[in-house]
Amino acid sequence: MDYNSLQVATLDGSLRDAIAARGGRPVVANADDPERVDAFIDGLARDDIAVLLLTEPEHIRALLGRAAATGRIEVLLDAVRQIAVGSAGPACTDVWRNHRLSVDFEPDGTGGEALVSGMARLAGYLVNKKRTAVDGGVDTSYWHRTDMRWHFESDPYGTRGESAFLRACRREPTEYTPIWLLRQAGRYQRAYRELKSDLDFLDMCKTPELTAEITLMAAERLGVDAAILFADILPLLQPMGFRLEYVTGQGPVIHNPLRSAEAVDQLEEGEPASQHFVYEAIRMVLPALPPHIPLIGFSGAPFTLAAYAIEGQSTKDFRHLKTFMYNDPGAWHAFMSKLSRTVTAYLNEQIEAGVHAVQLFDSWAGCLSPDDYRAFVLPHTGYVFSNLRRGVPRLHFGVGTGSLLELMREAGGDVIGLDWRVDLAEAWRRLEYDTAVQGNLDPVILFASPDEIRKQAAAILHKAAGRPGHIFNLGHGILPGTPEDHVIALVDAVHEMGSGR
Repeated sequence: MDYNSLQVATLDGSLRDAIAARGGRPVVANADDPERVDAFIDGLARDDIAVLLLTEPEHIRALLGRAAATGRIEVLLDAVRQIAVGSAGPACTDVWRNHRLSVDFEPDGTGGEALVSGMARLAGYLVNKKRTAVDGGVDTSYWHRTDMRWHFESDPYGTRGESAFLRACRREPTEYTPIWLLRQAGRYQRAYRELKSDLDFLDMCKTPELTAEITLMAAERLGVDAAILFADILPLLQPMGFRLEYVTGQGPVIHNPLRSAEAVDQLEEGEPASQHFVYEAIRMVLPALPPHIPLIGFSGAPFTLAAYAIEGQSTKDFRHLKTFMYNDPGAWHAFMSKLSRTVTAYLNEQIEAGVHAVQLFDSWAGCLSPDDYRAFVLPHTGYVFSNLRRGVPRLHFGVGTGSLLELMREAGGDVIGLDWRVDLAEAWRRLEYDTAVQGNLDPVILFASPDEIRKQAAAILHKAAGRPGHIFNLGHGILPGTPEDHVIALVDAVHEMGSGR
């Protein structure tokens, strides 16, 4: 359903031109004119109107008040439950919620322009989602994204298997360049901050309902071609015996870092069942995702997990890690073997729960020379990739790993992630086009103007040369403080410029 096929209703006449300019068909009434408001309500009741945009709390109160005064409040409420409702900001949203009605879209910015432009992207999808939910018996009066149930019979090898993202993972031709983004859910989004509220990050990661909602929120708002499960790599270390805490202003801290061979011997291998909250979140997300959007699961790679476990926190020189690795290779390989088996079991459980692809994050592997990577890391990363369940694409991502690309390919993966420090065309040539590639915009560019973002995205698409197997992404995660509308501008630009492949 396209936006320009929808009747868009509002009580704010200033929105008329903005709606029309984006292809919508505006239906406008004056909130102070009872007869026009009556006609407005009649249009909603007849199902003539698909989208309702309101910018002032007074407008909502006037609409509800007139419906109540004329004995049609239930007619109005029933109509609103079946259309896409956009709110210009928190004040309007609160009025709707006080009447037990959901808002389907509230822009990150404020004002009518942000409301109209955002709804122009999502209206067709939101109307389809709302009506599908109602047809399926879902009460949309006040609902979460996880309440959604799409009607589809296909498994990951059907509708989702034919998605642009999964086809690109298999290096098959796609109609456009698919895009998803590392850390596409995060603090840069007001909606994320509101969902997180004052929760401890670790508690949030272990609350399936919340992590599922955040996963769905990010994919929906950005319009990306894949969702990635909102989770963190480090809770996997806890059942092995590591005491993990997320410290405000400092990040993750391991209070008992591993520093001896004796400590390795005492470590338990992580049981996959310990991460039950992750599998529960996967099972909540899957039926609520649109049928054409796959879900990506992930884990930290053995080396990156080892780096956190040995250093105890973020580091620039990896002094403790490398000292341990060089001084006691036997203990190092014993630790990495435990981590490799733990990671493999964890990812296989995610696949069993239903994810359509898995990504291995080796965020710190870039601190190693090629010789050290081959000797100390490759056998263990290779073990993970060799022992994953068949049938889902495997993504292999690293940061600062431009000197390791051939070795990463040797370790495994159907898709190799590229950071912004390498030239995409040259990197893909080095990989001999044997894998798909993912990347590789510098995340800082998202702070630039939308015109510059578009220019930089075009340069990366040019380097990909339309070759099947390119998945657009950042070279690392979205940074806090990134303007959300700039992220959306990137997604839209890639979809537009990467078409016709």
